Amino acid sequence: MKITLFLIGKTNKEYISEAIEEYAQRIERYCKFEIKILPELKNTKAMPIQVQMQKEAEMLLPAINGYQEIILLDDKGKQFTSEEFANFISKRMVNGQRDMAFVVGGPWGFDANVYKVANSKLSLSKMTLSHQIIRPVFLEQLYRAFTIINGEPYHHS
Repeated sequence: MKITLFLIGKTNKEYISEAIEEYAQRIERYCKFEIKILPELKNTKAMPIQVQMQKEAEMLLPAINGYQEIILLDDKGKQFTSEEFANFISKRMVNGQRDMAFVVGGPWGFDANVYKVANSKLSLSKMTLSHQIIRPVFLEQLYRAFTIINGEPYHHS
C-alpha cells in the first residue's frame, strides 16, 4: 500500500522539518510513503479567509483526485487510540487497498468542496493543533501504528 501525506505550504521551522524527515524515513520501512507539498498562497493578508480556502481547494482537489481513500486531518474528525489507528491502517492493508491520502490543510482548514470528496476526517486531539505541528505528530502516530501492526516494542518502550 502507498500512503501519501499532502501538505499546504512548506514546513517553516527547522526542528519540525527534522522530525518530519525522521518519521518519514521510519515509515518508508513499512510501506511506500510520500509527502507532497503544495505551494502556500501568496499575498493573503487582504484576502478573505473563505477565498484563501477556495484557492487552496483549487490546488488540492486535482492533486488528491484518484486516490482510493482520502482522509482529512481535521479537528472535527474521528479520534482513535494508537491501537485503533493501527487497526484502521491494518484493515486497509489486509484488504489490499492500493493507496490512501492523508491531507493537512492550510491555517484555516478546508473548503467545503474538499470535505465533499473526502472519505473521512481524522482528529489527533480535541485540542486545536497548528497546521505546522500536526505534521510530525501525525507522522509519529503513523509510525507508531506500523510498529503496533508489526508487534514491535516502540509502542511501549
